[in-house]
Amino acid sequence: MTDICNFHELATMDAAARAGLLKRSETDLSTFIEKVRPIVEAVRTEGDEALARFGRELDRADVTADRLKASEAEFDEAFRLVAPEVIESIEFGISNIRSFHEEQAPEPMWLKEVRPGAFAGDRWTPIESAALYVPRGKGAFPSVTMMTAVPASVAKVPNISIVTPPTETGGVDAATLVAARLAGVETVYKCGGAQAVAAVAYGTQTVRKAIKIVGPGSPWLVAAKRLLSDIIDTGLPAGPSEAIIFADGTVNGAVAALDLLIEAEHGPDSSAYLVTHSRELAEAARAALPGHWGRMSEQRVAFSKAVLSGKCGGIVLTSSLEESYDFVNAYAPEHLEILSTDPFAHLGRITEAAEVLMGPYTPVTIANFTLGPNAVLPTSRWARTYGPLSVTDFLKRSSVGYVTGTAYPEFAGHARRLARYEGFSSHENAVSGLRDDLLKGG
Repeated sequence: MTDICNFHELATMDAAARAGLLKRSETDLSTFIEKVRPIVEAVRTEGDEALARFGRELDRADVTADRLKASEAEFDEAFRLVAPEVIESIEFGISNIRSFHEEQAPEPMWLKEVRPGAFAGDRWTPIESAALYVPRGKGAFPSVTMMTAVPASVAKVPNISIVTPPTETGGVDAATLVAARLAGVETVYKCGGAQAVAAVAYGTQTVRKAIKIVGPGSPWLVAAKRLLSDIIDTGLPAGPSEAIIFADGTVNGAVAALDLLIEAEHGPDSSAYLVTHSRELAEAARAALPGHWGRMSEQRVAFSKAVLSGKCGGIVLTSSLEESYDFVNAYAPEHLEILSTDPFAHLGRITEAAEVLMGPYTPVTIANFTLGPNAVLPTSRWARTYGPLSVTDFLKRSSVGYVTGTAYPEFAGHARRLARYEGFSSHENAVSGLRDDLLKGG
């Protein structure tokens, strides 16, 4: 059974082998960047014609340069195509996501009196435009539409657009259009991958230029973002899906196996590990996999088997809880489940994870679709410095200061001394008696 799921015993592995477990599919993007470069240049110089050509060649879609934007009729038709119960679930998810992000939104402005008559604070205002990337290559993702469009809408970004690969018929996944409209976005462009990043970075005849792009995707998308990072703000690094299921032995191993497959089924470039110090649980999880695969579609079975038997997945057996904690923190996963009947007993020991889901009733599935916190998360160990996508990703922060005439002398005196010490004469003059004389003179 080891051929269908790697079994890594940390105690038997040397430092190089352990380090290999931390690698993701997009760790080395050099080959992708070179392949992406001509795509980006073609979109920059040819605009819509290049987008249509790449749509036909790369997405195998019947798309033309005059049909790159979803029409109002396509939006309306989507509501007829999507089953009412699916629309109801999208509405349920959007409601919770909106409630969470409204609570998360900072005050538009705050000021604190730092000294009598002197005030300092912050002001938050929305960025001018944002492009939201919704992948489609290995499935349809209205959930990503929900997770990106709702916080952008809550932030009141005036110009929001979605870029997503076209379907074979040159349309857009119907549920994605439904989610977009329900979240408040009516501008959807039919382009994906590297060419979509280039389109919103430079703008084309149809695609409106944006100052920021957010959303997860393949190494091709990540490579294009990196290549264009001096042209457009590429947001948090969100690549192929990854998850760690941390299990302490108090929950059935078959449940751990069930959850191990959640992110593994996204595609062969995903990463997924079960981490436990319990050999009994590890063996039970491995034994349960075939039964779970028997209840999945053929494509998703193939994807998850490729992950669990490849370089970025499997079961990691540690020698202790401490070693499990250390592995999780070193890995810094996108998604982390603490699969335990007492998850709070472990929470304080795990500091490096973008999302922490607690207990046996909080699988990644619920967090991905309906719970509310954002499921667009940093990958490839970037959880060490980035957090989940949030309302503040669509806002910019300005410092605000106000010093009254009463408070000015004290602040000016201290500032003048420091300016003189650093050798900035104009700084010094601006808070000297010269200012006092000029203000008195009107």
